[in-house]
Amino acid sequence: MHCPFCAAEDTKVIDSRLVAGGAQVRRRRECGDCEERFTTYESAELLMPQVIKSDGVRESFNESKLRSGLKKALEKRPVSTEKIEEAIDQIKHRLRAGGEREVPSRTVGEAVMDALRGLDAVAYVRFASVYRQFEDISAFRKELDELERK
Repeated sequence: MHCPFCAAEDTKVIDSRLVAGGAQVRRRRECGDCEERFTTYESAELLMPQVIKSDGVRESFNESKLRSGLKKALEKRPVSTEKIEEAIDQIKHRLRAGGEREVPSRTVGEAVMDALRGLDAVAYVRFASVYRQFEDISAFRKELDELERK
């Protein structure tokens, strides 16, 4: 690891510990030349599947789009940022665990709806109404009845 202060190649690890529930390693390092200390974080780089849109176009999984959609649905709802981040991690884990290199966008949408159902019923209905493109109030009512039944 190069020193970010003097670009020397001689740095040593002086402390390592697990963070983020064991998903990352935090390392304190010290430069052998300038003796400055700095912190690095190491995590496994796991590939997310490509997303196949409804028109057949393939695009890379975009975590910021996922986060944006969740935040829009949860706007002005009493759900903490930590819960939102946990939901994002669960959705990503679910998509990776499938083992597929490509997934339909519908799979991502359903995973988001499942996560929202567990976080906040109002946010779930908000997202579902846009995602499922409710045509009229009866489709909306049917979704509410289904939510209450579960």
